[in-house]
Amino acid sequence: MNFRLFTGLAAVTCLLMASCHPYNENQQKKKANKGAEKTVTAADQQKAKEEAAKKKAEEELKKKKDETAQGTLPGNEGTTSPPTGEEETKPPGEEKRTDYPVASKVPGKEGYVFSPYNQKIISVRDEQDRLIPSGTLVMDPTYQPSEKKYFRVP
Repeated sequence: MNFRLFTGLAAVTCLLMASCHPYNENQQKKKANKGAEKTVTAADQQKAKEEAAKKKAEEELKKKKDETAQGTLPGNEGTTSPPTGEEETKPPGEEKRTDYPVASKVPGKEGYVFSPYNQKIISVRDEQDRLIPSGTLVMDPTYQPSEKKYFRVP
């Protein structure tokens, strides 16, 4: 008798627990048809290899042109050729700088800004409670470091 009562009570408890499962509202929405995943064929791989080889050959040709434009020409030792003007060379120290968004100040609160990514309030003070200077690049603490969301202090 006790065994049947215990088994019945356990079954009712399981049913009640299963009915308490949260309702998924997204289940009723129709899922968008995603295109079939594209697989890379042997022909595509061959095209990619040919393009890579072509780029490499172009780079080598460009490098040879630069060397001849800057140095001596074969057969004319001691004389330099004038630059062709086809390609502009960048100084080695100058790299392409990515511009980061600038945060906006929180009105009435000095040392606080709105994140340009999610509009959350962020403190722009260091460990000694000093203000971080304007224009400084800082990382958004609301994102993980692996996402690397940086912005500039206004």
